[in-house]
Amino acid sequence: MTDAAPQAMTEADYLRTERESPYKREYVGGFVYPLHAQAGASGEHVRLSGRIMATLLPAADAQGCRIYQSDMQLSVSGASSYFYPDVMLVCGADQPGRYHESSPCFLAEVLSTSTAHNDRRHKYAVYTAIPTLQTYLLVSQDERYVVEYQREGEGWTMREHRDAGQVDVPCLGQVLTLDQMYRGVL
Repeated sequence: MTDAAPQAMTEADYLRTERESPYKREYVGGFVYPLHAQAGASGEHVRLSGRIMATLLPAADAQGCRIYQSDMQLSVSGASSYFYPDVMLVCGADQPGRYHESSPCFLAEVLSTSTAHNDRRHKYAVYTAIPTLQTYLLVSQDERYVVEYQREGEGWTMREHRDAGQVDVPCLGQVLTLDQMYRGVL
């Protein structure tokens, strides 16, 4: 979601037109938000999401999990919403459709000026309601800073990591360090 004015649309119309759209759009509760304002993401943004994906890819492959970077949709049925997370990891469940997943265990969003508010508030509320999600990261592209949300029972624990630290990725049984995420970036 961006600051662009949302357009009202039915979920069926969104799904029918998304594949043909000239730019990616997210759908939240009856409204479409164009992501074209994010075109030309910064080098830091692209490298951070690439580093996260590359670090988790070997363990994901070894365990039969699927990992995606920014172009696979996340379908959240209870919220009638569709998003394009920067990094999404899915383990265990069958893929429900060719163009979307619905049962992630790990999500990461790299923050930019135009998306930070939505990633911190709106997406947090929707993402943390996904029953399979165990870890949600908000990753700064301007400094070595990561906000980590981990599911603990029925609730969520937040930890902040500045300059150094590590994040547990329970669905892979491994950790992801800030050094791994930010190597060659900041």
